[in-house]
Amino acid sequence: MASPRSTPADDRARADGGEPPLPVDAHEWVALEVEGDTYQFDVTFLTSAWRCIFGQGCPGILDHPAPEQEHGCCSHGAFFDGKKDRRRVQAQIERLGAEDWQLRDVAESLGGAVARDEDGSWVTRTHDGACIMLNRPGWPGGAGCALHAAALRLGERPLDWKPYVCWQLPLRLDYHRDDNGHLTYLLREWKRRDWGEGGAEFHWWCTEQAEAFVDHEPVYVTLRDEIVELVGRPAYDALVAYLERRGHEQLLPHPTLNSRARPADRQDV
Repeated sequence: MASPRSTPADDRARADGGEPPLPVDAHEWVALEVEGDTYQFDVTFLTSAWRCIFGQGCPGILDHPAPEQEHGCCSHGAFFDGKKDRRRVQAQIERLGAEDWQLRDVAESLGGAVARDEDGSWVTRTHDGACIMLNRPGWPGGAGCALHAAALRLGERPLDWKPYVCWQLPLRLDYHRDDNGHLTYLLREWKRRDWGEGGAEFHWWCTEQAEAFVDHEPVYVTLRDEIVELVGRPAYDALVAYLERRGHEQLLPHPTLNSRARPADRQDV
């Protein structure tokens, strides 16, 4: 008799003498105790070959594929993580010259790049269908975030220039405090659901599709600065020590490598 939680596919696998397949979205995690707190890491994603493919065929996050627009995930204005985040970004915007930012004059005519939306939240403005900080195709300096490009030109870290939500993608840090006050942090991939209801409208989301898993180094190496900024150096060093001792070949591969990964053209939204 099949177990209450088994599926027809599981039953067929057992009948054939094989193991039932893993769930489509299976991820492997590790929990590490660091300086009195617990850090849980999604090692399936952090050891994967994900990388940002902005300007390299990224279809964007509209409700239809639009790689030619080179919006990436900048089609909507960025929200700020409080006053400190907003003031930091505004200070960096003031450093941008005309050669850095295509829409500088447009932003000035509108009262600045940052404004309140209809719900009263502070966001970067949108203009002509995308964030006003986004340089468009044809701009001499190349398409992309003006803040990101200026930081690189000056030899600085883009994460020190950009809104928190922008530089942390595709990472997501959550935390939980239990009844005894113990903190547990969870570092994982940013999923479609993390965008709220609007995420269901995206034609494509990069952590779901194999097109973005093409790097030659793992995420925990390529996004080292971002991970350290999120969890701190001691927790990052503990993660690296664990992964180097464990060996990547023994880890569960990312679901995008599974033939059952979601198709790029979603039919369920």
